[in-house]
Amino acid sequence: MKPVAETARELGYDYGHMTLGECIRVAEETRMSVGEVILREAADSTGLTGEQVAASMEEAFAHNLCAAGIGATTGRSFLLGAVGQDLAAEDGAKIAGDPFVDRIVTYTLAAQVGNHTIGLCPCAGTGDACPYTGFVKAVKEFYTDKDLITRVMAVILKIGGIFRVGKRTTGCNMEGIGAGAAASAAAFVELAGGTPAQMERAVVLAISPTISVPCTPRVLVPGLCATHIGGGILIARLASQLAMHTSIPSTVPVDVMIAMAAQCHLASAKHVVPVTIEYMEPFFKHDERVEAYIDPAVREAEKLRQEELIVRAAAESRELARRANPITKPFAEAVVGGSSQGVGSPTNCGRIAHFLSEGRIKKVKIELYSELFARRAINVPGILMAAVDGAGTSDADAYREILAEVRRRGIEVEILEVNEPSVQRVTIEAEKQNSMVDSLNRGGARLVLRDASPSVERAREIAEELNIVLIDQ
Repeated sequence: MKPVAETARELGYDYGHMTLGECIRVAEETRMSVGEVILREAADSTGLTGEQVAASMEEAFAHNLCAAGIGATTGRSFLLGAVGQDLAAEDGAKIAGDPFVDRIVTYTLAAQVGNHTIGLCPCAGTGDACPYTGFVKAVKEFYTDKDLITRVMAVILKIGGIFRVGKRTTGCNMEGIGAGAAASAAAFVELAGGTPAQMERAVVLAISPTISVPCTPRVLVPGLCATHIGGGILIARLASQLAMHTSIPSTVPVDVMIAMAAQCHLASAKHVVPVTIEYMEPFFKHDERVEAYIDPAVREAEKLRQEELIVRAAAESRELARRANPITKPFAEAVVGGSSQGVGSPTNCGRIAHFLSEGRIKKVKIELYSELFARRAINVPGILMAAVDGAGTSDADAYREILAEVRRRGIEVEILEVNEPSVQRVTIEAEKQNSMVDSLNRGGARLVLRDASPSVERAREIAEELNIVLIDQ
């Protein structure tokens, strides 16, 4: 077996500071588990023995394990109440139906209750310290193999350390749910003896649904934290089981996924968090002893702003309900290609353009905003089958055959990227009458019709005839 250090250096890695993806590559080369590679790197880079590394990790978890114990027995939180005690009780709720997973969830939430009692030692934040602690506490109760437990801890803390650096502002995607899901997914794979490739796939799958999730809405709102940190465990379980026991594909390198999560984290803090604060502010927990120091005029302004928000939110919700389809006809036509936004809406844009044109089609020009342009492999066939033949979004045969058909018929195709958000524009050159439909993508196969030639009015009539849903904004 080739030494870990030698392998890492042959691969050009910064040994002692390897990424998760690099640890996985080294594990594959040396035929070791990822946990073993992480432990070896830690020992070599610190000069400690394996036993000393293990002891250091045990010491790092000591306070947090104590906090989880308090949360599961006597602790009460101003945000989560006594949920740890509720779940730990003999007749407590069974969340997943798997005793081990249920215990991890129990101790994860108990750790947060303990956090509000004696505090937690944070990693990226105290949010991800909860699932790390919950996982380790449960593992210690269900497993006796000390070496295995040590490897699990190593995997968790390696990933936690990377997320700790990535977390630079508020955001649960780099803390509770995001870091928790990633580290726990890797831990599940290490625990089950999965392969390095399976671990990479599991972490990628676990990170995906956590991207850009803000933590601000639940920081001072009772209850919400539970589904962030507990959800991280459940996402991790799903991801690890899919990675180890199905043939599900995954092509994104784990280091790319983590890097993206860190950048989305910054964008979320700038663009998403302010919205969540606006809507959640009326429900923030307050301490009247603190409020006594706040200028009464400021408190009155806050109260007025919050009351106005609740009225506005109710009106917005009523408008959503007013525009919703009845449950007797909830769905639009089926959409081939896998996405009502990525395929359905642009296909319907092309379909309207087809019926506005007249005569043999000579050229189709497709202009897509950046996200749709990036997804052109799935949406261009849909747009072409609609623009050339008027096919609907459910025509799977046309979707499969259209690219060959376009070549056979000598139809010119031009595909361009445009910078304007949500734009999808289809222009058809035909022998008798050209056409153009300029629209905005709205998902659910719906679109906003901004302009059309030769006639916007006729375009609207065509949409109605084809049961294509046009919306105003």
